[in-house]
Amino acid sequence: MRAVCVVGLGLIGGSVLRAAAAAGRTVWGATTADADAVTAAGFDVLDLDKALKRARKEDAVVVIAVPLPSVDGVLRKIGDFAPRCLLTDVVSVKGPVVEGVARFAPETRFAGGHPMAGKSASGWAASEATLFTGAAWVVTADEDTALDAWREVAELAIDCGAGVVPTTTQEHDAAVARISHLPHVLAAVLAACGADGGPLALSLAAGSFTDGTRVASSRPELVLAMCEGNRAALLEAVDDALGKLGAARGALASTGALSATIRAGHAGRVALDAYRAAGQAQAMIDLTAGDPLEELRLIGAQGGRIVGFDGDLALATLPVLPD
Repeated sequence: MRAVCVVGLGLIGGSVLRAAAAAGRTVWGATTADADAVTAAGFDVLDLDKALKRARKEDAVVVIAVPLPSVDGVLRKIGDFAPRCLLTDVVSVKGPVVEGVARFAPETRFAGGHPMAGKSASGWAASEATLFTGAAWVVTADEDTALDAWREVAELAIDCGAGVVPTTTQEHDAAVARISHLPHVLAAVLAACGADGGPLALSLAAGSFTDGTRVASSRPELVLAMCEGNRAALLEAVDDALGKLGAARGALASTGALSATIRAGHAGRVALDAYRAAGQAQAMIDLTAGDPLEELRLIGAQGGRIVGFDGDLALATLPVLPD
C-alpha cells in the first residue's frame, strides 16, 4: 500500500493519519499545532519541507488537511519539494483547491477529496481512526482527472472506512452548499435569534433548539473559511432558503397558515430517512472500457458509492428506493 503524508493534523487530518495507519499504511505528518501530542501518540511528525521531501522519495500520497486559507501556502511548498506527487485534499470546498493546484502545483497527479464526517470539536485531540467508518468520501472525477490518481485516492478513502462518491468539483460544491454550508448559516441565525430572546428563552431551550444550533458551536474561523470559500454556490442556496422563508412569512402574515412550508420540510426529511434506510443494489464499473470517469460520476449522481476494487473493476452500491 502507498505511504501517506498528511499536512495538517487537526480533526480531519489527524483522523486520516490514524485511519491510514490502522489500515497498515506507513504514515507521517506535518503540523504547526499539537506536534508533541502527535509524537506522543506514536506518529512521525516532520516540518513541512522534510515531510514533502520524504513524500517525494517514497512516492507517497500527500493529503492536504489545512483550512482553506492555508491551502495555497502548502501548494507552493508542494510545487517546490514534491512537484509530481500524488495529491489529494480533505478541504470542504473543491473549486478554490483546484484553482490553487493549477497555479502552484500543476504537475501533481491530483484528485480532490472531501470526507463527509466531522464533529463540532476540533484539533488533534478530537481525531480518531474510526471517524470515517461508513461515511461518504467524495473523490472528484473531473474531465481532466487521471484515472490512476482517482483510484489511488479512492483506495485510501476506502482503507479509512468510507464509501467513495465520485462527482465533479462543481457538482460537489453545489451539493455541499445545501447540505453543509447552508446549515451552518441557518444554525448561526437560529442561535442568534434564540439568544436575542434573553435568559427566559435560553432557559426554555430544549431539543429542537439544541439540535438546530449544534453546528453553531464550531470554531467560527473554520466555518467562515468553508462558507466564504464556496460563495457562489452558497449564494444560490441562501437565495433558495430566503425564498422559502419569504413564502412562509407571507402565508403566516396573510392567512396564518404554515402548511405548505411545514409539509414540504417534512417531505424533505422523509426523503432523507428513506435514502438512509434504502436497500442496496450492487454494480460494477469496468475501468478499462468506455469512459470510466463518466460511469463513476453516474454512480455518484444516483446516490451510490464505490466500496472496493477487484482488478480492473470498481465495485459499487446503489440505493434501492421504493416507488
